[in-house]
Amino acid sequence: MMATNNPGKRAKPSRNTAIRKAILREWRGCDEALDLNSGIHHAGSFIETILESIGARDGLREDQVRATWKQLAGDFISQHTEPVSVKNGMLVLRVTQPAMRFHLEQMKPMLLKRIQSELGADQIQSVKFNHG
Repeated sequence: MMATNNPGKRAKPSRNTAIRKAILREWRGCDEALDLNSGIHHAGSFIETILESIGARDGLREDQVRATWKQLAGDFISQHTEPVSVKNGMLVLRVTQPAMRFHLEQMKPMLLKRIQSELGADQIQSVKFNHG
């Protein structure tokens, strides 16, 4: 008689497989779990929902802010300043020297207009300089 491949029928496990399962069942105290990953969810599946719920989905990226600041400020000023954060529409810049901070405070209205034209007036409403 010729054996046929019947996908609906499960093949009978070999004797060694049956012995192995029996030993593992006895050692564990229970049968093997059907699917170890059945109740596990990857964090990436929740990130979009979380970002959207806190209003940060369409926010600015750090590399975008840094690149825009370096382009607008120029080499000299960007060497002495660094974007720290953007919170509630306020761009916070760390300035290394008090004289540079004074200089930037004088240029603040012009810098704010430039930053807003590049990153959007809805994203950046003010600029703050911190010495440090």
